[in-house]
Amino acid sequence: MVMTLKQRVESFSELGMILRDALEGITNSYSTDIEKHINNQQLKNPWFTPDNVKLAIKSIADELTYENLLEWTNCYPSLNDDNKSINVGVIMAGNIPLAGFHDFLSVLITGNNIIAKTSSKDQDLIVLIGRILSEINPEFKNKIIFNEGTLKDFDAVIATGSDNSSRYFEYYFRKYYHIIRRNRNSIAVIRGTESEKELTSLGKDVFSYFGFGCRNVSKIYFPEGYRISELTKYWVGYSSIINHNKYANNYDYNKAIFQVNREEFIDTGYLIFRENKSIASPVAVLFYEFYNSVNDVYKTIEKERDRIQCVISKNDTPFGNAQSPHLWDYADGIDTVDFLLKKK
Repeated sequence: MVMTLKQRVESFSELGMILRDALEGITNSYSTDIEKHINNQQLKNPWFTPDNVKLAIKSIADELTYENLLEWTNCYPSLNDDNKSINVGVIMAGNIPLAGFHDFLSVLITGNNIIAKTSSKDQDLIVLIGRILSEINPEFKNKIIFNEGTLKDFDAVIATGSDNSSRYFEYYFRKYYHIIRRNRNSIAVIRGTESEKELTSLGKDVFSYFGFGCRNVSKIYFPEGYRISELTKYWVGYSSIINHNKYANNYDYNKAIFQVNREEFIDTGYLIFRENKSIASPVAVLFYEFYNSVNDVYKTIEKERDRIQCVISKNDTPFGNAQSPHLWDYADGIDTVDFLLKKK
């Protein structure tokens, strides 16, 4: 029996409820297992602290409501068609917890089968999600395969990796219908009229996941004459990040490099500001530039669009919302659902 779109939406909606309940301390059949996974990820990947795992689960759970799923899927009338399922190979990134979830969701919500190659840095969480979903609706059991080895028997592929690995993916999957994603970073544009709340919220966009996410702000554009101290005074609440051993090692290393090279930088004691035209900054470093015309900034953004995931500003993605994308906010601006429907 083929699952209807309504059944798929209801299943993911129930998954969202289970995750939300677990985070809120409401006991359900999975709350103990979810809590265990939240606490144990740091033993396998020190960057996956309980707070960061909770943040990743929450951003997913908050979107998985029946209303959101319906609003999203209603944009694709052909989802209601009874089409033959295809096998979609998905190579998942491991930079932040559950980085591959949206691809997982997109493949299954379209009625297809997923063959997922999980990241060695982030295996347990997505497998747990798959198990919960399969117990909500046993029809998913035959539609989900987790594979640590070489992908095979697929009709289309979605692969996410670094700039280096993406070149390999482009060559290896060149004969297949595919989406290949590369490194991206996010930026913020400060106009000087932001509220205290907005500037404080920007800290979340910078420090969440230690800056590893493609939606993390790695560079800020300031108006000429802006005092960076006016911004950092709102980020004191994030200063405890320096107590994380691996983050502190990166901070110390980059600071030492700048000192040896006699490069100018601003040191907050937990984050280094460095004036630089590049978009992607190292861990514990935040690049910045000053501008005279905000129009020039947006011209630069258009030129660098294929390297930028999102823009945080008063007129773009709101401050503090970088790591809370909606279901219809697609990575790299490529509509994954449309991609899968066209293959069908």
